Amino acid sequence: MDVIALRTYPTQGEPGVDHESCEVLTSGLVGDRRKRAPVSIAGAEDAHLRVNIVLSAPTREVEQLVGEVVTIGEVVIVLESAGSRCPGVYGVIGQPGRIRIGDRMLRAPEA
Repeated sequence: MDVIALRTYPTQGEPGVDHESCEVLTSGLVGDRRKRAPVSIAGAEDAHLRVNIVLSAPTREVEQLVGEVVTIGEVVIVLESAGSRCPGVYGVIGQPGRIRIGDRMLRAPEA
């Protein structure tokens, strides 16, 4: 699963801003407004939704990773269910860093 889009949504109701790379803090992507979770992640078929990270895999494959710890670029993310609100998953940032278009999402090695 590779990152195919990175977006921030600085102003509620306004279009998202596309990025080639983005710094990620424990609060989420730099420039993004506060939401229910630091980041939202979905698959390619849901790229039209207001998610921060779009992956090359189908959303159902992304949702199967709920509870896993993953890395994308320099960032460690704990994946959580988005519930029935929207497709995809929410992510809590375990280690800040930078994410770039083309970075692969991998299961984090166990410590």
